[in-house]
Amino acid sequence: MANLKDIRKRIATVKSTQKITSAMKMVAAAKLRRAQEAAEAARPYADKMNQVIGGLATRTDPTMHPLLEARSAESNALVIIVSSDRGLCGGYNANIFRATDKFVRDRTASGLQLQVATIGRKSRQYFRKRPVEVDRDFPGVIGHVSYAQAKAIGGYATERFVSGEVDKVYLVYNRFISAIQYETEIEALLPLSLEDIVADDATADAISEYIFEPDEASLLAKMLPAHIEVKVLHALLEAEASEHSARMTAMDNATTNANDMIDSLTLTYNRARQAYITKELVEIVSGAEALQG
Repeated sequence: MANLKDIRKRIATVKSTQKITSAMKMVAAAKLRRAQEAAEAARPYADKMNQVIGGLATRTDPTMHPLLEARSAESNALVIIVSSDRGLCGGYNANIFRATDKFVRDRTASGLQLQVATIGRKSRQYFRKRPVEVDRDFPGVIGHVSYAQAKAIGGYATERFVSGEVDKVYLVYNRFISAIQYETEIEALLPLSLEDIVADDATADAISEYIFEPDEASLLAKMLPAHIEVKVLHALLEAEASEHSARMTAMDNATTNANDMIDSLTLTYNRARQAYITKELVEIVSGAEALQG
């Protein structure tokens, strides 16, 4: 028979855990609202910059800029991975690592040498134990996303590419879709492709009527590095919103599971208590009959 005291202790432990998971769910929901607003506000800016750069490219020779240089022989690549600092967010980090591992295996099998740069404590811990070179870590980014941090990361990627140390740069992050859904993205960050930077007809026509000072080529040279920084910032904001979404969902599931476990333990406790009382009654009745007979 189960010990009643042990069952009571277990029920109390699960109730305490449930309070924690419920509080974490509420905190994640509050943070998600702010992170979602920031991520969604950044999307039109990134799209408009795409269009402006696309319009400028139609008025100049875009192949003159090193960030647009598509190298025929690719031997080295850099993968920048955005994970979380903390756990308890369901499959958020596992999805990132699974996609990155597959990507690394496929590329190294074709002879491409890969290095990784990590953003987030979980990715730093994970890839230090993997047979891949960790070139750099960016601590303190997750939870404190700013343009200054995106500029530092974008500048690092640009410097590695322009210097010829790597021939391609990829960015791996989770893109926010809704409060209950996100999607792992592996985005080619460098070199920039004009196929992805396209201006609509209205923007192209408007830009064609402008007179630029300085000239279009100089302006494009200034805007392309900024475009990289905006893409990194956008990815960081999407990842942050996805993390809060994943944590809120995970804590909601944990709270529901704790409630189911409390119900199950309470039922077990009541059955054990009923059996214990029945046993005592049988012993009393048996004792009374023995005295009478």
